[in-house]
Amino acid sequence: MQDEWDALMLHSFTQRQQLQTARQELSHALYQHDAACRVIARLNKEVAAAREALATLKPQTGISAIQAAPQPSIASEAGGVAAQPVEQAGMSAEVIQKLQDKATVLTQERKKKGRTVPEELVSQEKLRGFLTLASHPGLHSASVPGILALDINHSDQSKILTGGNDKNATVFNKDTEQIVAVLKGHTKKVTKVIFHPEEDTVITTSPDASIRVWHVPTSQTQLLLRCHDGPVTGLSLHPTGDYVLSTSSDKHWAFSDIRSGRLLTKVADTAEYGLTSAQFHPDGLIFGTGTEDSQVKIWDLKEQSNVANFAGHTGPITAISFSENGYYLATAADDACVKLWDLRKLKNFKTIQLDDGYEVKDLCFDQSGTYLSIAGTDIRVYLCKQWQELKVFNDHTALATGVRFGKHAQYIASTSMDRTLKLYGIE
Repeated sequence: MQDEWDALMLHSFTQRQQLQTARQELSHALYQHDAACRVIARLNKEVAAAREALATLKPQTGISAIQAAPQPSIASEAGGVAAQPVEQAGMSAEVIQKLQDKATVLTQERKKKGRTVPEELVSQEKLRGFLTLASHPGLHSASVPGILALDINHSDQSKILTGGNDKNATVFNKDTEQIVAVLKGHTKKVTKVIFHPEEDTVITTSPDASIRVWHVPTSQTQLLLRCHDGPVTGLSLHPTGDYVLSTSSDKHWAFSDIRSGRLLTKVADTAEYGLTSAQFHPDGLIFGTGTEDSQVKIWDLKEQSNVANFAGHTGPITAISFSENGYYLATAADDACVKLWDLRKLKNFKTIQLDDGYEVKDLCFDQSGTYLSIAGTDIRVYLCKQWQELKVFNDHTALATGVRFGKHAQYIASTSMDRTLKLYGIE
């Protein structure tokens, strides 16, 4: 009986040892499985990133090697200029005279043109026949989709500038279908972009509260302006090409010198609401701002004073645009309509009522003031004066964020949250 008991105990002890060994082996196997899963997840992420990079590189073969150079620090980006020009230099007599001289020249040029429409301008009939010529999804990151801003180079109509949710701005050549430059430096999404009309220079801004002036051939930041204490919401280049106007949710507008990096003046809006948009009048002596409480305000730049207010919208102002002749101002807000204002009579003379729930994110007159385009729920083009709808483009699969006319309205470009730049014209 004792022998049987001892044998049973020995067997039980052996079983426990085997169980303990099995548990250790199982624990080790589970650890290896977990590690393998993490390695697979990392590899999948790297594959996705590689595919995205490849998709971006395909149209990017024309970029020169210099653009792959690492970005400089903020100190060197500012070119020796203080990165935060908080002290206002003031509007000197020299600056004011420069603004006045430019306005005089522009007014005289406009009078010479008269009301004649350029012969090269696309006719209404041709514009009605515009088709989608191209769609480019590879300009910005697929992992943070959305293009938020758009501009066209006035001196080289083949070059298009976009700002993305991926914190980058991209210069794209529509003729060669190649990316010319990727401008990296903002720490948040790029919401406004401007091509300098006479130089290979780009200006961008972002909710990171900074304005960057870029040298396109090297993809480097030439100047870093920090004029605001909050997200920069509006950006407009003065006709001289030397100064930039900016607005912010910090309830101020600022006027800065992009040559020296100096903040010339910063003015607080009297209202208790942030500013949402900014646009210079074609002559450059007055400008418009939009506010979060649906007001459109006209300012005298030399006097730095508010000279007129337009009420009528409901919701934050989303876009404003002056016509080329300087007589009209188009405005949009979160109220599914576009209002046209006569700047001579200071009144609203036309309201384009859109469908309920229609969102307007951008407005643009062509350079002759013949056409007005709207970007938002779709892309629409109107004939000015009659304010007749000529064309609707429904190609974007998400909200359209930007629209611009090429020279003489020979083509139209639009951007969207669907990550594409689309081009429209005649085949």
